[in-house]
Parts: sequence; structure tokens; C-alpha cells
Amino acid sequence: MRVLVAMSGGVDSSVAAALLRDAGHDVVGATMKLWGGAGDSGCCSVADVEDARWVAQQLGLTHHVFNFTDDFETHVVAPYAAAHAEGRTPNPCIECNRHLKFDRFLDRAVKLGFDAIATGHHARVTFDGDRFELRRAVDAAKDQSYVLAMLGQSQLARLLLPVGDLTKAEVRAQAAALGLRTAAKPDSQDVCFITSTGGRAAFLGPRIPLRPGRVVDAGGVQVGTVAAVELVTVGQRRGMGSGGGERRYAVSVDVATATVLVGTPADLLDRRVTVDPDSVSWVDGPAAPGTPVLVQPSAHGVPTPGVWEGGSVVWDEPQRRVAPGQTVALYDGDRVLGAGLAASAVMDGLDTALRR
Repeated sequence: MRVLVAMSGGVDSSVAAALLRDAGHDVVGATMKLWGGAGDSGCCSVADVEDARWVAQQLGLTHHVFNFTDDFETHVVAPYAAAHAEGRTPNPCIECNRHLKFDRFLDRAVKLGFDAIATGHHARVTFDGDRFELRRAVDAAKDQSYVLAMLGQSQLARLLLPVGDLTKAEVRAQAAALGLRTAAKPDSQDVCFITSTGGRAAFLGPRIPLRPGRVVDAGGVQVGTVAAVELVTVGQRRGMGSGGGERRYAVSVDVATATVLVGTPADLLDRRVTVDPDSVSWVDGPAAPGTPVLVQPSAHGVPTPGVWEGGSVVWDEPQRRVAPGQTVALYDGDRVLGAGLAASAVMDGLDTALRR
């Protein structure tokens, strides 16, 4: 089988390429050049391209670089800024997977005559004899099925995930045994185009207006201010004040009135998360309303029991609110059913405070 491996310059994709080569496949490596600006997250940098190139050379593989910077700006960076301007909390890594790795990169691979693509994601693709399934990785601590939850049958049919059956320790051990330069390389962290020194404010400031906002409690009383309402996320505690009493959390953000509603930890709990219907995708057909599911609202979130109601999820027990714009992934055990984006909504009984 001819396989094009997306080599990010990290240890996981390096070992993925090695495993496929050793299994007898015709393997070629390719690295996507996505972001040309400043970054210090350990991904998408010039150094990462060089690491991928060196690993490919060590493994005796041909290596290519695909320049997808325009697509990255259009499908990841610009929507990221637009989401913040509207008071939503985006997940650019998921959008990168959706539009770049499993659309643009996959399309390029097919046109070049490859049978499949492979990545270093910690997840598993299985086949039940009729349909493909996306499942959690063997290493629960490193599972990345959440960021792949938007994939469907057409992508899974051409996707190999060689490290999904290994623990991270086993991946690093194999890389060390092969003498790969990425064996001890740290995992990439955070968003590749957001620097640790400037943060979101430095990145978004030239792209969207950042306006100061007021912080109000449920009674409509102003209890503080924020430097930029567009940078506040539902669930945020920092900068929300405490007034010497119970800690306050951002319960809702209304960019239109430059207002952040804060409340107690109890105010942050809810039984339902509504999903934007236009954002929902399914691995293999939609789940029927009333289907019991495990709900994971963030990459490192704990899967929590609930029921899919066909447009929203109702948890069995109240859970911390999901920030609008975040991906809500649905599981049946370790099997991914689908995902969608949390819709903007204000908790019942508190929304009037935003208009006072």
C-alpha cells in the first residue's frame, strides 16, 4: 500500500512512519507548512520541518513539504479571530484537522496516487466488516480521538493511525531504539500561532477590535471590568474578582453590550448544552434522539454520561457549562459517534442581568 505520512516533526508521526515502513508499505513523508508567522508552541515551525526531514532521511524515506499557508489563514486563523470577535471560544487545532490534514492534505495524497494517509494521532480506526469506526487510543492519558471526532467514513477509509495501539512511553522507546532525533522531543503545546510572550491579545489586537467590558453579577450590579471582552471565556476565573467572598466565574459573555456575567461555581452548572445544528457531523450516520452517550466537551475533559436529544445533550448530572464554540464530542463507550460546536446561549434566570 502506498501511504503518505503527515510528518509534523514530532515523535508520534516519526514512529508512525517507521512502523508503516517496517510493515512493508511504500511510505513517503510530507510536512505541511501552515503558519509563517511567529510561534513558539513546538509545531508548524521551521525547526519542525527540519526535524521531519531528518527523520525521513534516517528512515530512508522521500520527504516533501506542502505549502498550505493560504488555506491555513482562510480556514483556521481568520475563523479563530472571527469567533473571538463574536464572543465564542474556538478550537483551531480541530479546524486544522478538519480543513487541512483531512481535507487539503488527504486530497493532495489521493491526487498523487496514494492509497492512504497516516498521522501520529493517538486514536484507532477499526473496521467491523462493513463500516469504519473511530475509537479511543490504548493510552487513555494521550487519547486524541476528541480532535478527530469530525471525521466521517470517507476520511476513515483512507486513514491509518499506527501509534493508536501504543502507549506514549512505547512510542518514545521505539523512537530511541531507532535512533530518531525526535525520540525525546517534547509534545507540542497550545496553539501554534499564539506565542507565550504575547498571548491572544497580541495576536488578535491587529485583527479585531478589543474593547474593555464591564463585569456584572446576576443582579446586574457591576463588580469589575475586563480589558478586552473578546478574550473572556465561559468558565474563566482569572480577572473575574472575588470581592473577598466566593470566587466568581464567567458564566456568559455578551460582546454586543461588552458585558461579562459572573456567578458562583453553582451558577456555572447546567444540565444541557445546545449544539449548533450546522456544525454537527457523524462518523457513521446520526444518533437517534434519546440515545445514551458519553459527552466530552474538551480535549482533556472527562467523558460524562448524558442523552443526545437531537440538537442538544442533556447530562445525567449538572456539569460545568461549555463555552460557545467549543467542540462537544459524543461517544458510545470508546467509539466516537460524532461531534458539534456548542451554541451560544445564556443560562436561564441570569440572562436579564446582561441587559440591565
